[in-house]
Amino acid sequence: MLTKYFDILEDNPHFIAINKPSGLLSIPDRLGVEDSLKNQLQAHLGKVFVVHRLDKDTSGVIIFAKTAEAHRELSMLFEGRDIEKYYVGLVYGSMEHAKGSVEVAIMENPMKRGTMLTHAKGKPSLTDYELLESYKGYSWLRFRIHTGRTHQIRVHMQHIQHTIVCDELYGNPAPIMLSSFKKKYKASKYEEEKPMLARLGLHSYELKFRFGGVDYHLEAPVPKDIRALLTQLGKASGGKKGAA
Repeated sequence: MLTKYFDILEDNPHFIAINKPSGLLSIPDRLGVEDSLKNQLQAHLGKVFVVHRLDKDTSGVIIFAKTAEAHRELSMLFEGRDIEKYYVGLVYGSMEHAKGSVEVAIMENPMKRGTMLTHAKGKPSLTDYELLESYKGYSWLRFRIHTGRTHQIRVHMQHIQHTIVCDELYGNPAPIMLSSFKKKYKASKYEEEKPMLARLGLHSYELKFRFGGVDYHLEAPVPKDIRALLTQLGKASGGKKGAA
């Protein structure tokens, strides 16, 4: 049974949607050394087709097509911007505006392989953001990306100086410790403090699209590690509950 191995959000004859965990590649890397979600799916389903990708450390909704025809149709939806793509993420700092857009072109960084940067010669890129909750030193945001550039949200948040937490490429890679924001934190004499979050604080939350005459609304719950951090940040910021 597939549910034994994967957190499945949708499974039909045309495609399968998975809630990808953080730390797992979407597709095999160039060297083929690390495991990937695609490899795992193919071990159980046979051939699957890549429709889009998530960064290794980004969790959340990802779709793989089961047939060549579904692959063509879904790829066209993504390329034509006919799929609504929403993310949630924790960033450093307090937002000046509750809503806003970052429309800045993005290109590959010629000086650092595997990274991107904002540049006038890059491809047009648009990210909308909305403040969901404010904490001391942090902001919990919802993003909608209208384009699908590599590392788009991460690069755009760096551009406006509100990087995603624990971002080793575009911001501060340091893990978030409870002791860093809890005033009355007491360290254990016997155990070393463990990070509340030690991976990229970004999650692919929701996809909305119409395929084969059916409206799909795929939603991946916010992971436990991020929810636990938001709860503690809420308590430290005056009793707020954090993310829903």
